[in-house]
Amino acid sequence: MKHAIIGYHKDQENHWVAELDCGHNQHVRHEPPWTNRPWVETAQGRNTKLGFQLDCKKCDRNEPIDN
Repeated sequence: MKHAIIGYHKDQENHWVAELDCGHNQHVRHEPPWTNRPWVETAQGRNTKLGFQLDCKKCDRNEPIDN
């Protein structure tokens, strides 16, 4: 299920996490060659993705919202 990015925060390991409008969080790492998300490395890049929709696997599994 697709949901929009409404914000970001960093986890305990200093990785960026997208906050989705469904209440779930999802890591948005830039780890080439497996995951290519260079936009996550700058504030400007992250801001350009606000509103972008990610596939939320937690919604697909009917998991409760994240804290």
